[in-house]
Amino acid sequence: MRSLLAYLAMALPALAGGIAPQDASRLEHLVVQDCGSCHGLTLKGGLGSDLTAEKLDGAAPETLASIILDGVPGTAMPPWRPLLSEDEALWIANYLIEGKHR
Repeated sequence: MRSLLAYLAMALPALAGGIAPQDASRLEHLVVQDCGSCHGLTLKGGLGSDLTAEKLDGAAPETLASIILDGVPGTAMPPWRPLLSEDEALWIANYLIEGKHR
């Protein structure tokens, strides 16, 4: 019974649309390396806009996730939909809004 409970505890994030710890680590790396290449390594802006929690205060996570997934036509912001799931984009949006990248 304990092993079944342990298995369910590990599977719940995936079943609930959450992000597993190893995926969160990969996404954090993506934010620093890939997003940081345009938005600055500290995400305070560069070619891309400032992505600090202060600048994103009041932003809807769903709106940011949509921008991440579909990009912004006419700008350097590419669509990441071919590489990220909707859950991953939403995780990144919340990660940025909550300022966890500091």
